[in-house]
Parts: sequence; structure tokens; C-alpha cells
Amino acid sequence: MAAAVPLSIDVVSDVVCPWCFIGKRRLEAAIASVPDVPVAVRWRPFLLDPSIPPGGLDRQEYMRQKFGDRDLAASHDRLTEMGRAEGAPYRFDLIKRSPNTIDAHRVVRWASEAGHEDAMVERLFTDYFVNGRDVGNHEILADAAESVGLDRTTTLRRLSTPYDRAAVEAEIAAAQRIGVTGVPCFIIGNKYGVVGAQTADILAGAIRKAAEERAVAPA
Repeated sequence: MAAAVPLSIDVVSDVVCPWCFIGKRRLEAAIASVPDVPVAVRWRPFLLDPSIPPGGLDRQEYMRQKFGDRDLAASHDRLTEMGRAEGAPYRFDLIKRSPNTIDAHRVVRWASEAGHEDAMVERLFTDYFVNGRDVGNHEILADAAESVGLDRTTTLRRLSTPYDRAAVEAEIAAAQRIGVTGVPCFIIGNKYGVVGAQTADILAGAIRKAAEERAVAPA
């Protein structure tokens, strides 16, 4: 008997989106709760702020320009509390740079080609939100790539060129064309879209519904 074809779950996300880190944890819990449904998760790129220059910006200055003098401590405290409950231990106090993430998405793409996509996404979330590393920095990206099994020298060489930049930008544009304006956005079975870091129960319900509908669809 042939193995069931996995249900596709495309996650449109940015590695500097705090809700995307929580969304990853909730998706993992959702998948674990429907063990009879085989899935294939693919991480798709998105830029929370395309205006950030390639070298990134000082975090405090960027936040001041974006939000004015508004005190962000309360929202950070809420996210920190939620993250702790979900297994995403945020350390916003360690973040010093707001990076442009196009190169981080390129590295995720290369990790995907080598079968290490989820590990790469996990590493980048951890680098940025837990350890405060600048995930726009090529050396830090090369370290992350090496940690999941990619060749560090090759990664640095690729990052020094436009290699795969156009492909990543095309994916971002495609997400925008289908109406993705915020992340995380989970596209389940190429049919259902779940927007935001919804609970594991909601995600599991959407996975189950997509799997059931696929099972009864005419061949």
C-alpha cells in the first residue's frame, strides 16, 4: 500500500516576527495532536518591513521611528509571558539591531534544499529572539547554516553575491499577490488560510478539515 501523500502546510513568515515564533510552536503542537495526518511544512519568506536597509538599523532608534515615544514594555512583557508558556523564551532586552531579513530567507531556502529547513528556521528564531544576534549579519548567518549541516564557506560565498535573491523576492511578491499582508499565515492544503498565531486547536482543526476534504475529493 502506497504511503499517503503529505498534506502541505506553507507558513509565510519572517524570522524577526515575534508572533511567527509563537506560531511555530503552536503549529508543532497542532501537528502532534493529529498524528494520523502526514504533513509537509514549508517555510515561505515575508518581509515585515522592506524599508530596512541591507545593513539593518539600531533597534532602539528603529522602534522610536516606527512607534514614536510609545512605551513598548507592556507589549514586550505580554509577548514574553506568552512565549514562556509556548516554549519561545524571548529576550527582547538583548536585541540591538533590526535587520533586513532577505539574506536570512536566502539561507532558509538553501537549508530547505538540503533537508534542514525547519532546523534553520528554529535556529534563526533562537538567534534573534533568545540570543539577540543580528540575523542580517553574514557571519552570524553562516554560523547558523553550519549548525544545521550546511557548508559555512559556501554559505558566505553565496551571501556575498545575489545568488537566489531574485527567487526569494519572487516568493515574497507571490505571497503579497494572494493577499498576505500579515504573518504568520498558514496555507493548509493549498486551500485554507489561517492568519495570525492562532491556537494549536484552531490549527489542528484546519489541518483535520483539509485532510478530510482531500480524502473525499474525486480523483
